[in-house]
Parts: sequence; structure tokens; C-alpha cells
Amino acid sequence: MRNVLISGAGVAGGTLAWFLARDGWAVTVLERAPGPRTGGQAIDVRGVALDVVDEMGLGDRMRALRTRMRGMTVVDGEGRELFRSEEFTYSSGRLDNADFEVLRDDVVAILQEAADVEYVFGDSITALTEEAHGVRVEFEHGGFRTFDLVVGADGLHSAVRRLVFGPEERFARHLGQYLAIFPAPNFLGLEDWQVWFRHEHTGGVAYPVRDNTELRVTLGFGSEPLPRLTVPEQKRLIAERLGGVGWEVPKLLEAMAGADVFYFDAMAQIHLDRWSSGRVVLVGDAGYCASALSGQGTSLALVGAYVLAQELGRAGHEEAFAAYERRMRPFVALNQALATENPEGGPSEESVDRAKNAISLA
Repeated sequence: MRNVLISGAGVAGGTLAWFLARDGWAVTVLERAPGPRTGGQAIDVRGVALDVVDEMGLGDRMRALRTRMRGMTVVDGEGRELFRSEEFTYSSGRLDNADFEVLRDDVVAILQEAADVEYVFGDSITALTEEAHGVRVEFEHGGFRTFDLVVGADGLHSAVRRLVFGPEERFARHLGQYLAIFPAPNFLGLEDWQVWFRHEHTGGVAYPVRDNTELRVTLGFGSEPLPRLTVPEQKRLIAERLGGVGWEVPKLLEAMAGADVFYFDAMAQIHLDRWSSGRVVLVGDAGYCASALSGQGTSLALVGAYVLAQELGRAGHEEAFAAYERRMRPFVALNQALATENPEGGPSEESVDRAKNAISLA
């Protein structure tokens, strides 16, 4: 039985684990976090990615947990309404199509429950050595194991990519923005309705989830690349950048200060000339992050994992990795382009429709 180590227990890693386990691989998923990650934003499953989750038999479970927004409002820094829509939202697109929006932590939990694989939490890879018939993997907490293949599904700041391909700065393209995401009680009383705000070079959104009992909040600001910051430093910086904004932003900042679950990062993309080296391959954000600004990161992860598993079922790893790249690169290019098409209002509906279906899963 062939064995594989997947570094990263997110959407790409969990999806690939499911398909490879179905095909008879012995799968180990390694996650640096001490347990399944919670929090995060609502993510979109669009276009051909719908076929992936349906083939897994998980589409209906995910749809049952979808957000059910009735529309959105955009306000300025003083809370004055600039725009409203009951036809679409910025985060999920048109409300009358087959695509759906669901919380990231719900998707990850469903994937982990569905796959009969080994999950190892609280550890990470420190060294990878290619050998004649496998990859020797050394771990932060000691010891080593040898695997037929290693997959980096460990996100924008992938350790696998760094160990095999080189430092992140060689491949990252900063998009000029930073985002913070955290949960909070629904003290705004929102009912299936998003509120976006804009003020100079800052902005954000608050929307209710879990039957309107909780908010997920995103706050952002424009900036050149920043040095690495601790979580308290990140929160202080956001408070400074958004401190003069009106509307309900002071309450959102207060909620952020007390949030135990908190995410902060640059909006950036990853561009590499190749996604594999020997017996190591990258999938999802680790290989071709499109950023949250594209709205297609989840679909890229789902489809990339599907295509990689499909090709590994057809050929040895060298041929499989080459076929995976040939099929995925046009799809990735179109979806990465969405992030920069229209910085103010986002990509056009026509561009999204073209990008989200630009690959055959046959």
C-alpha cells in the first residue's frame, strides 16, 4: 500500500486525504495547530468545485450549513448608507445561483469526519530528504518517517514549500492589503444581512452566522508589507488604523481585543514556475494562493486536490504531477486574476463565471 504525508489539515489537505484514502492510499495528515482550527471567514464553493463536494457525498451536508444572507448594505465611515442589494453580496455573489457560502471551520470539520485517515496535530515538518524510494520526513517534536509522497497543503506560509523550493519572498506577491478575521457575539442584531463599511484606506464587513447568534467580522486596511508581528501587536495596529472610523467600528474593535480566535495576514498570492520536485508536490494556497480577494481560494483547493488525486490514480508520481500542472495552471491563472481585476468593486460577474468553470474534471 502506498503511503502519503499531507502537511496541512485545511480544505485542500482534507479533500486530498479523502480522495487518496478512497483510492487505497495510507494517508497521514499533519497539522501544526494543536487541534482542528476554528474561526475564519465564510468561504465560497463555486462552479466545478460543486461537483467535487458532490462526488464526495458531502455537498448536501455543506449546503445544510450554508449562510443564508438576504442581502447587504454598504455604509460610509459615519454609518450613512451608500448602497444596498437584495440580489447579491460582495462575499458570495448572486443569491439566486447554485454556488453556496459556508463557514470554513464547518467545511474542515466535515472533511475530517468523512475521511478514514490518520490525523496528527501539534507537530510540523523540519526537514525533507529525497531517498531512492521515498521521502524521509523529520518532525519538530522528534523522530522521522518515510513516505512514498509528501504533499504541501499548508497554506500561504507553507513550510513544505520553503523547505523544497526556497524562501517565501521569492514567490509571494503582496496585494497591498491586510485583513483580520474574528468571531464575536451578534451585538449588532443582524438577521441574515451583511453590513460593509468603507472609510479612506480601511474597510470591513460584519455578518451573522449560526442562526444569527454570532458575527464573523473582517477588518482591513491598505499597507505595504509589514514585518512579522505578534497577535497583540496585530490587534494594536488594527485598532490604530481603524480607530477614527465611526459607525459601529469602535464596538467591533472592542470585540476584537477580547477575541481568543483571531486571524491576521496579508492579502498575497503565490506564483511558482513548478509545483512539484521529486516526490513532493504542492496543492491549494501553498502552491497557488489567489488570496481572499479572488473569492476562489476554496474552489482552487477543492479542485486542485481532486485533480491531483485523479492523476495519481492514473500514473506514477512524475507523470501525475506533470498532468496535474497542465490541467490546473489555466484554471489557477484565471482565478488569480480575479483578485486584481477591480480593486474597488471586485471582479465582474462575467469574469467570475468564466473563471470558476474553466477546467474539466473528466
